Amino acid sequence: MNLYIFLADVVVVLHFAYVAFVVVGLAAIIAGALLHWSWVRNFWFRAIHALMIAVVVVESLCGVLCPLTEWEDRLREAGGMPNEPGSFVGRWASDLLFVSLSPSVLSICYVVFGVAVLLTFLLAPPRRPWRSDQ
Repeated sequence: MNLYIFLADVVVVLHFAYVAFVVVGLAAIIAGALLHWSWVRNFWFRAIHALMIAVVVVESLCGVLCPLTEWEDRLREAGGMPNEPGSFVGRWASDLLFVSLSPSVLSICYVVFGVAVLLTFLLAPPRRPWRSDQ
């Protein structure tokens, strides 16, 4: 197996993990708020989660191609492949990750998702780690 193609597949899986953390994280926060799970109010979890979607929103609004997508494309080119996943894992993760929508529609989706994440800070605020009375 070509090392570049393998590394491109690794990047796709990492990209999928990033997206999954953001999407599943929001679902967990909402479910946790409704079911009174205390771990969803963890400050560091919530801060990382919000930062991750903020990066996506800012990239999208600024017209910046996702660095992970760009990295994958460069690795595939270096491996002598067209910019499409070639292995089973790469195809599987890529099919789940990339959708056929215009950049403007995707930007709207990212912004709406980002607003939903911000709303969870109001509806289920994280615990502040610097407070000793918790």
